[in-house]
Amino acid sequence: MRVLAVADSDSYLKWAACLLDDLPPGCVTDLVVVRTPIAPSPEQIAAAVGERAVPPVPPVLSARSLRRLAERTGPDAILVACTGPVVDVLVAEVLDGLRPRPVFVSGLPGISVPATEKAWTFRSGCDLFVVHSEREVAEFTAIAGRLGGGGAVGLARLPFLRPQRGAGGGDRVVFATQAKVPRERRQRERILLSLAALSADRPDLEVVVKLRALDGERQTHNERLPYQRLWREMGEPGRLTFAAGSMREQLERAAGFVTVSSTAALEAIAMGVPSLVLRDFGVSAEMINLVFEGSDLLGTLDELAEGGFRTASPAWCAANYFHPAERDDWAGRLAALVEAGPDTPARSLLDGPEHAAARRRARLRVEVPPKMLRVGYRAKRRVRRYLRALT
Repeated sequence: MRVLAVADSDSYLKWAACLLDDLPPGCVTDLVVVRTPIAPSPEQIAAAVGERAVPPVPPVLSARSLRRLAERTGPDAILVACTGPVVDVLVAEVLDGLRPRPVFVSGLPGISVPATEKAWTFRSGCDLFVVHSEREVAEFTAIAGRLGGGGAVGLARLPFLRPQRGAGGGDRVVFATQAKVPRERRQRERILLSLAALSADRPDLEVVVKLRALDGERQTHNERLPYQRLWREMGEPGRLTFAAGSMREQLERAAGFVTVSSTAALEAIAMGVPSLVLRDFGVSAEMINLVFEGSDLLGTLDELAEGGFRTASPAWCAANYFHPAERDDWAGRLAALVEAGPDTPARSLLDGPEHAAARRRARLRVEVPPKMLRVGYRAKRRVRRYLRALT
């Protein structure tokens, strides 16, 4: 079986690389990045694929080059590991019409609780939708039954959750940032101040703010208030270290881990690192931390400042992302689809004319070089401001 994986951002690239490595022996795999405004930098690419069993660095391709690659290699399946609008436009337009038609696979690279109709709708043109817990399978299967479209829902343990020996007496505390939450400046400053308080109280520990991207690098979601920039603007009132690169390398030396909602919490659990998920700003779908209810990991900034890390509930782990490996069925489902073909190719819920304009915008993201696209966006904003001034 030959599988081509296409990613568009740092988090999706890491997910795709790990999934490819979990395919059965004998599979031939190719991994590429499609050029978009959120394409990862060379440093982010190296960090995302640094732990692969097969080390070649994936190239960054235009949409046209991606199509040519698919035509030349004839993959049996294409893993479209991208943000929703890019998944839709690649499957519906850029990669449409390949003969023989490959099986299209997509999914979500981290915590997907609660399941959303939006996530399903954008990926409803794919024959297999991969998620990572029994709870997510049940929720997305219910959405599929209600909305239609799409294909099967498959289960895969998050591929970077391979159990390994944890830090056990490490010399650092790692804070994993999340681009989208918390949203407010004051909330982020409170986190930094609590980390600084811990650092002051525990000079034997290095307190590391683990960034998804350095200043100027792009990531899956735009970060309006980057922590490193905030720290400089605050006058650096304490001793903190800011680092990008591999999360696993940080966790291998960690005595504790903290986040608001990052999927890296699952990596810390898998490695046996005592952890804390902050609840000071709410526990909700909007904060992307609802899944941690019942985990025994929810705590406060005051507990962070005191180093109050804890261990996840075994019952919660079994229901959320740490199911037995024999429950995984995504690779088997994929092999069956490749062998026999889907009974009916997946039908996208976005094929109607009312979605044509959104698809055109998404196609611009994969076809126009990012610098040109940004120039166009700036020109469009200037025209809008000029027209508003005339009214």
